[in-house]
Amino acid sequence: MKKLTLLFVLLLFASSISAQTKIDQDREAIKALAGFYKVTFNYAETFSPDDDYKFHERHRSSAKEIAIILEDSPKKIVIQHLLVMRGDSMVIKHWREDWTYEDTQILAYDKDNAWKKVTLSVNDVKGKWTQKVFQVDDSPRYQAIGTWVHVDGRHQWQSNTDSPLPRRENTERNDYNVLNRGNNLYLTANGWMFEQDNKKIIRSESGDKLLAMEKGMEEFIKTDPKSFGYAQTWWKQKQAFWKDARETWDVVFAETNYLKLVPKVDDKLLYEQFFTLEDQSAKENWSSAKNKENIKKVIDSYLAKAS
Repeated sequence: MKKLTLLFVLLLFASSISAQTKIDQDREAIKALAGFYKVTFNYAETFSPDDDYKFHERHRSSAKEIAIILEDSPKKIVIQHLLVMRGDSMVIKHWREDWTYEDTQILAYDKDNAWKKVTLSVNDVKGKWTQKVFQVDDSPRYQAIGTWVHVDGRHQWQSNTDSPLPRRENTERNDYNVLNRGNNLYLTANGWMFEQDNKKIIRSESGDKLLAMEKGMEEFIKTDPKSFGYAQTWWKQKQAFWKDARETWDVVFAETNYLKLVPKVDDKLLYEQFFTLEDQSAKENWSSAKNKENIKKVIDSYLAKAS
């Protein structure tokens, strides 16, 4: 009996050590996404069930990008991406990714710029990380759940989720309204790769119809940090405002089960309003409370009620 008890304790201990090691590996892989990069974007439509469908031209572009860790706690890692242009003389706040561990609550994209809050079971999220991706104005984009796998020197995370149209097509196309994303993210010897197998979906009350499929490859290649000096200084000057923006959005997310945003108010996109607020806050040296007050007013003006 004593031997069995000892064996049971040893097995529990070994399991605990193994689990902790796995979480540590996950966290290190996520944090490895931060850094200084040259990014190449390549997308091509590959298939359509409609023989008469005309494939759109391939999309190719490149940019410099810095990804900064804003929060690093045991079960949450926040990374902010900044686009760096014209050498190192122009910076644009880009997308943000929040990684949360065993998170039972997500915002699932529906269609027409609307998201529904979904509560998952503990078993559904056991050992898994959610990647929550946000727009340049910190409004939601998509949230996906997957398991990090570390085997044979390969560190990989896969997921599948719905999202709005990608920014590269949002203003150019209206022949589909949902992008079903097959995300495959893995570390490489010189950075990381974001490989995608996407489905362009027409979603209506009668269901989903596949318009076309697409292959995407976004390669993040490490580059010299010295060429990002201005970008780092720029972010230090702006980060307080955007911290207030994140915290304001968090309150909005907590208070609603259905979030729908109208495209424009006073003929302005949401991010345009945010960038205007950011400039005004800097010029007039607003307090955190005033930042949040004005940010909340802007968000409220774009919120639509559930139909």
